[in-house]
This record gives sequence, C-alpha cells and structure tokens, in this order.
Amino acid sequence: MLENNEENVEKTENKIEEVTNETSKVETENSENNLEESEVKVDDTIEAVEEIEKSIAVDAEKDAHKEEETAVVDYSKLSLEELVVELKKTLANNPIQKIKSQVEGIKSAFNQQFGTLLANKKAAFLEAGGNSIDFQFSSPVKSEYNSLLSEYKKQRDAYYNDLEKQMSENLEKKLTVIEQLKDLIENADTATMYKSFKGLQDTWRSIGPVSKNHYNDTWKTFHHHVERFYDLLHLSNDFRDLDFKHNLEEKIKIIAKAEALAEEADINLAFKELQELHKIWKEDIGPVSQEHREDVWKKFSAATKKIHDKRHDHFREMRSKHQEIIEKKLVVVAKLNDYDTSNNKSHNDWQKSIKIVEELRQEYFSAGKLPYSKSEEVWQKFKAATKKFNSAKNIFYKQEKSGQQENLKKKMELIELAESLKDSEDWETTTNTLKRIQSDWKKIGHVPRKFSDDIWKRFKAACNHYFDRFHEQKNSLNKEQQAVVETKKEFLETIKELKDPTKDKIIEIINDWRSMGSLPRNSRHLEGKFNKLIDRAFGGLSLDKKEISMLKFTNIVDGLAADNDVRKLDSEQMFVRKKIDEVIREIQQLENNLGFFSNAKDDNPLVLNVKKRVAEFKEDLAVWKEKLSYIKKIDY
Repeated sequence: MLENNEENVEKTENKIEEVTNETSKVETENSENNLEESEVKVDDTIEAVEEIEKSIAVDAEKDAHKEEETAVVDYSKLSLEELVVELKKTLANNPIQKIKSQVEGIKSAFNQQFGTLLANKKAAFLEAGGNSIDFQFSSPVKSEYNSLLSEYKKQRDAYYNDLEKQMSENLEKKLTVIEQLKDLIENADTATMYKSFKGLQDTWRSIGPVSKNHYNDTWKTFHHHVERFYDLLHLSNDFRDLDFKHNLEEKIKIIAKAEALAEEADINLAFKELQELHKIWKEDIGPVSQEHREDVWKKFSAATKKIHDKRHDHFREMRSKHQEIIEKKLVVVAKLNDYDTSNNKSHNDWQKSIKIVEELRQEYFSAGKLPYSKSEEVWQKFKAATKKFNSAKNIFYKQEKSGQQENLKKKMELIELAESLKDSEDWETTTNTLKRIQSDWKKIGHVPRKFSDDIWKRFKAACNHYFDRFHEQKNSLNKEQQAVVETKKEFLETIKELKDPTKDKIIEIINDWRSMGSLPRNSRHLEGKFNKLIDRAFGGLSLDKKEISMLKFTNIVDGLAADNDVRKLDSEQMFVRKKIDEVIREIQQLENNLGFFSNAKDDNPLVLNVKKRVAEFKEDLAVWKEKLSYIKKIDY
C-alpha cells in the first residue's frame, strides 16, 4: 500500500513539473509572439496583472480554508463549570469549522477566571505560611477543560488535513483533464470532439480549488490547450463561431465592468471586484477568435493597471496618514485612562459607563487601521486602559451578587401574589394590582443566574393567564355584534345555491353583505366562506381571465378595507409587489434566453415557445400592476 502511495505521489509531482514546463513554454511562446511590439520587457501593465493573478491564487486557497462563523456569546458571566459545559455542547452540536470564535471566547473567559482562582489559591497558601516553590493546585474542571480542548485541536487538525488532501486530489483531477484535452486535440473524431470538449470544460469547472502554488500554472496550461483546440482543429464553424461570439460579448462586458471599477471610491472593494472579474475571465469564459484575442486582453490589462495604480497610490497615501491615526487612537486611550468610575453606585450607573466606554472603543477602531508594526504599541496601551475599567466593573458586580439573594426573595413574593390573582374576576382592581406588580418586578435588581429563567417563566405565565382571560372577556360578543353574525350566517345560506348569477347580481350580493356591518374578530371565518362563494360565482361567468381575477381581488380588498384590517391590507400589498418583481424577473430571464438564439430562425419551435411564455408573463404583469394600483388608491 505504501509503495502505491509513493508511486502516486511521484506521478503527481512529475505531472506538476510537466505543467510548470508547459506553462513556461506557453509564456515563452506568448513572449515571442509579442516580441516585435513589446521587445520582451516586463512593463507596469504586466506587473499589475501578475499581482492580481497571484492574489486570486491566494484567495482560492483561502476560500478552501475559510472558516464559517456563527454568533459569539458573552461568556464572561459564566462560571468555570458552565464554561466547560458550554465547550462540550459547542463541540458536540456544531461542525468543527464553525466554532473557532466560540472556542476562543470560551478559552479567554476560562483562562481569565482560572488565572484569578489560581492567584487567589496561591495567595491563601502563602498567607498560611506556605513556600511559593511548594504551591500546587489541581482541579477536576481544569482537567476536563484540557481534555475537551485537546479533542477540539485534534478534530481541527483532522479537518484541515482532509482539506489539504482534497486540494491535492483536485490538482490531480485538473492535471488529468489537461491530459485528456491534449489527447482530444491529437486524436479526436471531428464528429464528436466538440461534445467531448464541452464535457471536459464542465469537468474542469466542477473541480474544487487547488493550492496557490499550482493555481495559475494549471490554469494557464489548460487555457493554452483550449486555445489550441479552437485554433488548430477543424471545428464546426457554427459551433466555433457561436462560442467565439458569446465569449467576446462576455469579455467585453467584463472589460466595461473593470473600466467602471476605476471610478469606485472604495479602492478595496474595487480591487476585490477586479479579482472576481479576473477569476470569471479565466475560469468561466473561453477564448475568442485570434483577430480579437490580443485586443480584448490589452483592454482588460489596461483597466487592471488603472485600478492597480490607484490602489498603490491609495496605500502610499495611507502610509502618510498612519501618524495621524496613531495620535487619534492615543487621544482615546487618554480618555479611557482618565475616565472616573468612583461615582458608579448602581447597575444603571455602570450600564451608562459601559455605553460611554463602548463609544470610546468604537472611536478607537473608527480612527483607522494600522499595520501591525505600528499598531502593536498603541494597542497594548488601549488594552491596558480598558482592562483598568473592566477591573473596576468586575469588582462592583462581584459585590452586587451578595444582594441578589434578597432580590430573589422579593421576586418570589411577587410571583406568589400574581399566582393568587390569576383567576380573579374583579377585573378593575386585579388589573391595576397586576400592572403595579409588573412595574415593581422591573425595579428589582438581578437574581442569581441559575434562578433567573425559571422565576421569569412563572411570573410571566401567571400574568399572561390573567390578561388572556381579561382580553377574552373584553372581546366577547355584545348583542349588536351577535345580531350581525346571525344575519350574515342566514345570508350565507341563501346564496349557497346561486344558479347562473350575472355579474350585476354578484356585485349586488357583495354590497348587501357589506351593508350588514363588520364581523367581530372571533367570527371573521364567515368572511372567508363568503369570499369562496363569490370567487366560485365569478368563476362561472363568461368573462375574460383578467376581469375575473380583478373582480375576485377587489372583493377581498374591499372587505379588508371595510373591516379596517390594516395589517392584512399591508400584507396583501406586499404580496402583490412581490409577484410583480417575480414576473419581471421571469420576463427578463426569458428575454435573455432569446439572446442565445440570435442565429435561429423565427419559426424555430423553441424560439416560438419562449416568445409565447414572454407574452403570457406580460399579460400577468399587467394584471398584477392593476391590482397594485387599486390597493394603493384605498385610504387606510
């Protein structure tokens, strides 16, 4: 087995060497072809293109290693035991590549707490007369934490080893495709070669990323043979010219986008978008005819150079601003060092201070970014200033915990009172009492964390039980509402068996229904039954599809307006707008598809079918727009 692996490695290395040699050959050939014009000199344009190609190769590898992020929790308030439980749950319930931020947060909180515990234990040991060299401290929770952390590292290593292995396999697959393409060029049957070539292109695109060291070499070699395929073999003119035309159109679009990016104010965004354009140019679009090949590449390279130069100018300017950024950050550090917390006596005081300090932190970060060599010193000063504030804050909250038991006692008394009143029918007195209890609850401070959720659920359940009963009582039907319900029920029975109604008769029935008054909330289902009967009646009329659709729609919307149901009217309007957007997208997609049949005859069945569908969607669009216009005219 080992010998086979070594043989495979050797074969892969030989293929990589062949690709590198071929790439050099391709570049040499290109250089020789351009000798008369460029005299084989590496100018600024080539430098700009090479820089972005290197960045694409690096980004391709980074994307393969990119870790997905999920929301990070504030772990600072958890105990050591709770942190271990959280780490265990995080490892058990999430993919290993998604939890780096969570694990780092848990590590930071655990190390800080355990460091404090260790320092306290050592201080107590020394106060008891012990010698520093003899101090030892072990903890089961620390052992379990270390074991979990070790398991995390082991799983991460395995995950990234698999990634590296996958990139190696991807490289081998791409080298195989290159060999198959070379063989196709030499030996393909003209009757089947175009189909085979398209299959190889699809295979190439489906293969995942390779390492940055081989990305550009493999692509250049593949692209060289793609051009050979088009230039040297006797392909079907129709297929070849159609491909060339499509590829030229796509490359001209990319050039236009690249030229527009030169005007983008955010240079980092422009560079990132330019990378994506180069990637599409290389990986998704095939060659163009020889007469256009050099011209489009020169235009694309010129646009690339313009952005490249703008980016370099930007960074030169940024370097000149570094000192200004440092001074701004040091001003924030000074504010943090001078910030006085001695008058903070309550939780609210500290919350206000936390907000102020957070604003200062944002001011620090918004001052601008610095390279590591210039940022480390000021960053350490900033960390020391925030640590000073956090230490004072932590002392306060440790002291506050001693009062949390008293808060728990007060909240338990409120729970017992709320539970004793939840079934009361003295609506006025009980309502006022429960509102006062809810206000008192908010004024009481924090309770121990382990009780917080349970007591809140009990208190909320008691209050909800009472107020649900209270609102149910308020919403019960009065005599007038009951009369409306009975009248409409009888009316529904009379129109159930409508025989061949006319449009005018149906509208008369709708007007009669509206004139009977609004239904109470708990009887709105009758409105749904009525609408179904009306829809069925409209459906039996000899009217065109558009008119029937509008009649049904106006009936429902008028009903919602009569009941002043603003929420459902808003929802209906949002639904109509969404349908308009969907139909427009469908029309645009179909019209784009028609662009691919530019050489097809007008009586082509496929073309006729697409045009028919476009016409149908346009009819639907007109109806939806009319519906939107109707609902917008309603004053609600």
